[in-house]
Amino acid sequence: MEIEVLQKRLSKALNVVSRVAASTRAGLPILSNVLLRAEEKQLTLMATNLELATVEYVNAETKSNGTITVPAKLMAEFVNNLPSDETIKLKAKGDKLTISAGKYKSTINGILADDFPELPEIDEKTAVKFSIDVDMFKEAVSEVIIAASNDTTRPALTGVFFNTFEGALYIAATDGYRLADRKFVNDVKSEVKAIIPTAALREVLSSLSDNMENVEILVTDEQIRFRMGEVEITSKLIDASFPDYRQLIPKDSKATLILDKAEVIRMTKVAALFARESGGSVVCEAKADAGTFSIYAVASEIGENSSDIEVEVPEDGKVVLNSRYLLDAINATTENKISFSFSGKLAPVVIKNEKSDEYTHIIMPLKS
Repeated sequence: MEIEVLQKRLSKALNVVSRVAASTRAGLPILSNVLLRAEEKQLTLMATNLELATVEYVNAETKSNGTITVPAKLMAEFVNNLPSDETIKLKAKGDKLTISAGKYKSTINGILADDFPELPEIDEKTAVKFSIDVDMFKEAVSEVIIAASNDTTRPALTGVFFNTFEGALYIAATDGYRLADRKFVNDVKSEVKAIIPTAALREVLSSLSDNMENVEILVTDEQIRFRMGEVEITSKLIDASFPDYRQLIPKDSKATLILDKAEVIRMTKVAALFARESGGSVVCEAKADAGTFSIYAVASEIGENSSDIEVEVPEDGKVVLNSRYLLDAINATTENKISFSFSGKLAPVVIKNEKSDEYTHIIMPLKS
């Protein structure tokens, strides 16, 4: 194998694929490596941890075809430190890779590619395909992924549920204490029910760059692939059943308040300072007669705090919420004003944008 490639292109590609190699399991040394494959006018870089695989294609000048695997971290760090305007020459012989650029030269001991796991294949003829704008993808996934669980004993809740409903694709996540639901893609013809690991989605988010316009998504019964420009990320799906979460979304609420987003964030942050002693719980209270919405916390050793704003209140109500969950939900909204709906101290609170109905965030109250 012998190939020449620009440093800035190779560095960018290595930074993407090396993240997957860095997350690999112990006991399989070759999974800590990146596979380099030289083909006509193209260098392909691949990495996998057996659950997730990343491939990036880089334009290059090929002198001879070939394949080798080398330690991903060492390779990335060495290339990152080379001058960005240099052309890098890669030459593999046996299990050794020589890297040279100007006055810099290094030889890295690798492993023959024979033992590298085969990367997952997807039958594009049978896969469900759809495409979404990069900015929309970032926004929607970021709004939902915050509600996913870290509890590995409930694997279904550790991912984001891609599901079709009334001709549109939605994504949802819940940890049992909160739920986020977002309309993702309109006019999806085929049915989709797939739970995507949050690690895969975070990897996709990290791999997006300004020059990418769309994310193409392919879903099968066992895998999902994200294709963005020259990058492909393929992940196994979580083999579990996601709860019927739409039953958890209240059809009606006793009262809905329209609140200024920035002001409620400020009120919550201040109250959270006094709520540390009580596990972060804050009280949200609406008073119809006074026309106020308040957020307060009481800490016996520190003191107490209360903030309120004037707002139209159709009915009195009080609910205790986790301040971090409340901040996460409000920060995920995209408009200047939010809709805050409640139906009593034990009923779920529903947070949405004031005008758009595409994003719904539900928080279960704490017992006061």
